[in-house]
Amino acid sequence: MSRLRTAARAAASVSLLTAAVLTAPQAVAAGQPAAAAANVCGTGYTLSKAIPLPLGTAPSERLATLFAYENGGKGCVILDNNVGKSRYMLVQVCKVGGTSCDKDSGNFTEYAGPVYVSSFACAPVTAKMGTSSSSLFINYKSDYVFPCG
Repeated sequence: MSRLRTAARAAASVSLLTAAVLTAPQAVAAGQPAAAAANVCGTGYTLSKAIPLPLGTAPSERLATLFAYENGGKGCVILDNNVGKSRYMLVQVCKVGGTSCDKDSGNFTEYAGPVYVSSFACAPVTAKMGTSSSSLFINYKSDYVFPCG
């Protein structure tokens, strides 16, 4: 996974990814920075959703952003660190029913992921962030990050 992470980071433009993170999710969905951030997932992935976390947080005060991308019937998720310092992070996506999960976890200053699912309809997504795996300030799980149908 470390070679994939290194390659993905090299392919992504750091300045454009930073611009995407600092922009409200609605602007990310509509603008150029989203296309650059999609490169983290690979060619052909387009932004489906950007969720500021914790839920209910104003975009300017978010601690992380969960980005979901689609490419045909495949999905990709990254959890972006908006804190600016290393934090424990976990992002996971599974096929419906919680099978065939792909996850990335550890201490990251930029993002966790990308993680992939081959069939994204109603794919459950988990995003966690904290000072450690036992001290979380984000513990998000949803079956509705990707469209169901």
